Amino acid sequence: MTGGKSGRKSKEARRAELGAAVQRALLARGLEGLRLRDIADEAGVTPAAVLYYGDLDALVYEAYRHGIERYGEERERAAEKFTDARDQLRACIDNGPATGPEDALTRLLFEYWPRCLRDPKAAALDSALTERQIAVYYGILLLGQNQGHFKLTDPPRLLAANFVAMEDGYQMDILAGRRSRAEVVTALRSLARAVTGYDLD
Repeated sequence: MTGGKSGRKSKEARRAELGAAVQRALLARGLEGLRLRDIADEAGVTPAAVLYYGDLDALVYEAYRHGIERYGEERERAAEKFTDARDQLRACIDNGPATGPEDALTRLLFEYWPRCLRDPKAAALDSALTERQIAVYYGILLLGQNQGHFKLTDPPRLLAANFVAMEDGYQMDILAGRRSRAEVVTALRSLARAVTGYDLD
């Protein structure tokens, strides 16, 4: 039994290492240029060994799934540290934008995004991430209204969706080096001030 548990742990560890290799290869080559050989080289194994865990599409999909899960969890944890909606909103905004052009997690999500236009399975994952982000903002805005801190200009669900859409629009600017993270945070705080009546600065 001990050997079985050890074997499972070893397999899980190898799968995690392969997932990291997929992400590195994807960021280096881009989705359209990615080959199984690139993943194998990153992982230090043969292409046949990589195929044991799935074909190229399955491996990339799994890397994307793990990426959006991590992104969602980081956003939620940032907000959950606080009980005051004003602090939650500040943390949520500060946690959203990419740190810069080399932000690996955000780059991974945007590398994969074009596939969502023609792949229903990928589109479902992307929609789930969007809804998860909207839910975080919605909860914060509603809490702030109930706590008496925010005077919302529109329904909280609509405003939450606007925050996420604005973030997504600016992410590409950061990744392309056209805007800094600080500029995007300032823009999002400006939106927060306009729709809640509270100045986060």
